[in-house]
Amino acid sequence: MRELKYPASLWRHTAMAAAEPVELAEAVVADVAIIGAGYTGLSAALRAIERGLKPVIVEAGEVGFGASGRNGGVVSTKFRVSLSDMARTHGIEVARRMSQLGHNATDCVEHYVESLGISAGFAKTGNLRCAHNRLALQRLTDEAETARRLFGDTSLIVLDASQTAAETGSTAFVGGVLNRHAGVIHPLNYARGLAAAVRARGGLIFERSPVTSVTQQPHGIELATNRGTVRAHRLIIATNGYSDLTSATEAVRRTVIPFRSAMIATEPLPGDVFKTLVPQGRSYSETRRMMRWFRRIDDRLLFGGRGAFGKDDSEAAFRALEGAMKGIFPLLEGRAITHRWSGLVAMTLDSLPQVGMLNPRMAFALGYNGTGIAMSSLIGRHVLDLAMGDEPDLSLMRRTKPQNIPFYFLHEPTVRVVAGWYQFLDHIGR
Repeated sequence: MRELKYPASLWRHTAMAAAEPVELAEAVVADVAIIGAGYTGLSAALRAIERGLKPVIVEAGEVGFGASGRNGGVVSTKFRVSLSDMARTHGIEVARRMSQLGHNATDCVEHYVESLGISAGFAKTGNLRCAHNRLALQRLTDEAETARRLFGDTSLIVLDASQTAAETGSTAFVGGVLNRHAGVIHPLNYARGLAAAVRARGGLIFERSPVTSVTQQPHGIELATNRGTVRAHRLIIATNGYSDLTSATEAVRRTVIPFRSAMIATEPLPGDVFKTLVPQGRSYSETRRMMRWFRRIDDRLLFGGRGAFGKDDSEAAFRALEGAMKGIFPLLEGRAITHRWSGLVAMTLDSLPQVGMLNPRMAFALGYNGTGIAMSSLIGRHVLDLAMGDEPDLSLMRRTKPQNIPFYFLHEPTVRVVAGWYQFLDHIGR
C-alpha cells in the first residue's frame, strides 16, 4: 500500500478536534461493514443505525482523509452532465429524476447538519457559475431555461456581466447563473461531525486500518486488516478516488480515474477587501473545462482548480493557481498564500456517480466527479438500502456492474493528454 500523506490544508488548520483514532486490532462482528470513512461511508453508517443495524467502518487513513476533508466546501445540486443533455439522451422523466436527486442531495446535507447539531459553518448562500465566454454563458442560460420549463425549477437565476462583476468583484466574466439551492460548508468539520454522530449512536469507526483482503463466507463476508477482522452480513465499498490503496478494492479500482485537484488559501485579508471581493459569501466556479472555483472562508479567500498531476502536491500547480487567482482578482497582488494542498477527484467514464452491487452481499458507491459533498451524503443512504435488498430509484447512477475505464493502465498519461486538450479548448474559447 502506498504511503498516506496528510495535507497541511486550511481545513485541518481550522477543524474541530478529532476523536482519538482507534485501529482495528481484534475480531469484530457487524451487520454491515463499510470501507471508507468519507461522506458516503459515514452517511451509510447513519442510515444503517436508523434501520436498527450495527455498522462498522474501516478506514485506511483517518475520517475525512480523502476528498471529504480536502474539497472546496461547495454544497451543490449539479452534476457534470447537464440536465439538457440528460433529457436529450435519456428522456425528460430521467432528467427530471436526476434533477430531483440533486436537490434532495443538498437537502440531505442541511438535514444532517441541523438534526445532528454539526458545527460546520453550513450556509445556504447559493453557488454562482461564472461564464468565461459568451458560448459558456449561452449554455448556462439554456440549462436554467430547461430546468424552469421542464421541471419547474426556479432556483437558477441568469446574471449579466455587470451583475456577475458585482457578485464576484471581478470583470473577468461575461455573466453567470446563480443556483440558490446550494451552499458552503467546512468539509472536514462536516465529516468529523458525521463521524461523531455515528459513534454516539453505537457505530464503530476504525482508522489507520487499511483493508488487506475481503473474503466471502457462507453467511456473509470477512474483511481483514493487518491486525484484525470484521465479519458482516453485507459490505459497502465507499473508497471513491482512493480505491487503489490496497488490492481489497480491486473490484472497483478501474471504475474511476483519480484526477488531482489543488487548492490555495490567502493570508487573512482586511475586512474592507470583502466589500468588493465575493461580498455575498457564496461559492463560485468557472465554466472552463479545467474548472477553477473560489469562496471566502472567514477572512481568507480560497481558490482551487484542476490541473495538478501525479501522486503528490505540485509546486507548479500551486504557482499556476496563484497566477490565475491574481489574474481574476488583481487586488490580491502582493497578498501571501499561507496554505496549499491537493487531493484526488474520482472521475468516471460517463461523468456520473456509480452505485450498484458486485454480488448479493457487496455494494459500491463512488465516482462523484468533483461534486460530491451533497451527492455522496445522499448516496450513502441509498447504497445502504440497496445493500439490504431495497431498490432505491437512483436513475442514471444505478449500475448493474461497475463501468470500468478502458485501457485503465494508461490512465495517468491519458489524464495529462486530456487535461492539455481541455486547457487548449479553454484558451481558444471553446
